[in-house]
Amino acid sequence: MLNKKVLSKVNKLEGTIEIPGDKSISHRAVMFGSIAKGKTEIRNFLMGADCLSTVSCFKKMGVEIEVSKEVVTVKGNGYEGLKEPKDILDVGNSGTTTRLMMGIVAGAPFHSCIIGDESIAKRPMSRVTNPLRMMGATIDGRDNGEYTPLSIRGGQLTSIEYHSPVASAQVKSAILLAGLRTANEETRVIEPHKSRDHTERMLRAFGVEVNEDELSASVVGGQSLKATNIFVPGDISSAAFFLVAGAIVPNSRIILKNVGINPTRTGILDVLNKMGASIEIDQHEESEFEPLADITIQTSELKGITIEGDLIPKLIDEIPIIALLATQAEGETIIKDASELKVKETNRIDTVVSELSKLGATIKGTDDGMVITGKTKLTGNASVSSFGDHRIGMMLAIAACLTDESIELQDASAIDVSYPNFFEHLSLLSK
Repeated sequence: MLNKKVLSKVNKLEGTIEIPGDKSISHRAVMFGSIAKGKTEIRNFLMGADCLSTVSCFKKMGVEIEVSKEVVTVKGNGYEGLKEPKDILDVGNSGTTTRLMMGIVAGAPFHSCIIGDESIAKRPMSRVTNPLRMMGATIDGRDNGEYTPLSIRGGQLTSIEYHSPVASAQVKSAILLAGLRTANEETRVIEPHKSRDHTERMLRAFGVEVNEDELSASVVGGQSLKATNIFVPGDISSAAFFLVAGAIVPNSRIILKNVGINPTRTGILDVLNKMGASIEIDQHEESEFEPLADITIQTSELKGITIEGDLIPKLIDEIPIIALLATQAEGETIIKDASELKVKETNRIDTVVSELSKLGATIKGTDDGMVITGKTKLTGNASVSSFGDHRIGMMLAIAACLTDESIELQDASAIDVSYPNFFEHLSLLSK
């Protein structure tokens, strides 16, 4: 495990890389394949720690899963094929595994116990446990089910129409997956803003009928999933780090291949365009259930903007790297309506502000976001930390490409969660 890394300024970033598979889609491909009937083959699966936690959990529930570098093969026997786990389901650092799996085991006729690492133990789970209890699941846990460990006794569920207080794909997905276990009843989730729709798209790929309108999604219970083959697009949340790097490091030009450009995830592209970045998007012909593109980014003159409202759910995971982007834009960038940042792997408002401030950024936190003033010359000669948060770690590594002096990044191994070959790609592009 790489726990400390010294990083230095680069002259430019140039070349072509293929971004690792999308974390959200990799999770879902394994889960849906596990409850489908037949053999599902998954290509470009993200071999990160989070997604491997999902594989481990479903193996413990009796699903046969074979993992190789080229393909992950899942041999599902339908929902009914899941078996009561003999051991605790350890999700590691993965919030997606925790929340989506809860929706699946809530409708299974057995008992399961879910636990994770110290970070997961601090993340709120009542946003999922409460609606699942409304559907009939029996769930116990720390602070009345607010935190892991969680004990779930599943069984027959009833449908609900749920008005979610947050726009969260994890909440929506958990409820829809539980809704498939109701008796021919419609389960509907209504959100304040539309969250990412990977679950809806992938359920259709597995043969499930999903109904959607602008702010809601619904399924009718009793439907079965049929095995299919999945190609996982490159993760745009991972691509965001090199998109920003290409825009802010002098004399740079980077091509990113096979990036997923799902419309519910492209907030980072919207921000780059609004800031004036020089970016080209070459979309492939529609590929299976998720759109793909090759994206070219080069050094750009940027201006500050306000990021708020409906745009936030489309880029919530990219805000740490957007904050770095804003330090290199002329004028003020304001990020608001993003209080969800407080319940990620770290409180990302506090962490982004503290670590970028160490590098000379002009940045202050607010109750629901941050304000960044640029253009700022970043210094170095500092020790910074990911605090176990992969996206904070990658943001700081990109910042080091600009700093006058080297920086020491603590807990660099956290990056392996979503981008195991991040430093390899950074080295490949550095000139």
